[in-house]
Order: sequence, then C-alpha cells, then structure tokens
Amino acid sequence: TAKDQDGRTVKLSDFKGKRLGMYFYPKDDTPGCTKEACSFRDADSLYRSQGITVLGVSVDDEASHKKFISKFQLPFDLLADTDHKIVEAYGVWGEKSMYGRKYMGTFRKTFLIDDGKIVKIFEKVDVAKHADEVLAAFGEK
Repeated sequence: TAKDQDGRTVKLSDFKGKRLGMYFYPKDDTPGCTKEACSFRDADSLYRSQGITVLGVSVDDEASHKKFISKFQLPFDLLADTDHKIVEAYGVWGEKSMYGRKYMGTFRKTFLIDDGKIVKIFEKVDVAKHADEVLAAFGEK
C-alpha cells in the first residue's frame, strides 16, 4: 500500500485479476529514469489495448511525482514509497555505488504481475527499450 502522486491510496489488491507492470526506479526527473518513464509513456496506448496497467515506484514523495508526471505528461500513476516498505519488500533497496561512493538506493527492476502473481522479473533494464521488452514478455504468457 502506498500513496500515488495525488495522495490516493493504492494497494496491490486493487489489481486483482489484472495485468500489472510495476517498475522500480531510483529518482524522479533524472536522465535514466526519465528515459524509462517516457518509454512507458510512448507505449501507453499499446499497454492499455492489452489490458496492462503500468505503475512506477520510487522513494520520492507525492509532490516530486506530481511534478515529474506533469513535466513529461506521464499517463500512469507513480507510487511514493517514502517509508521504503515496498522497495524493501520487493528486494530492490540496497547498497549502490557511483564514482566510488557507496550509498543506499533503489535498484532499477520491473515486476510483471498477473492476477496477483509475479510472472516475470526484469533484473537488468535497458531504459530506452524496456517498455517494449515488458510488452513482449506479457505477450509470451
């Protein structure tokens, strides 16, 4: 359970019987995260036509998500996991390293969920092609 960019409570159980692409990303409005979000945005009509809902999850707050959505016209909800409960539950929170500096952060991973069950996990994500990979994987089931 988490709040979306508008403060609405969203639960995984809200998607029972549906197909969900839930992607975790490090930070709103950063180069890789923007490219990934925009790839999902650009494929939105294909996702909707196949009954697939996309949700983005990061530890950014609701206000940050709202600005990110507005700036890039993202047509899907972003969940604010500010208490890190979801990222920890999905195993996507941990030690990262950049330029020799270690810090805690969110790993970029995507979970395909069909009727409440995880059917595929993308451990490695190519932000430019990821939306197409996710759509293709849902087509494989």
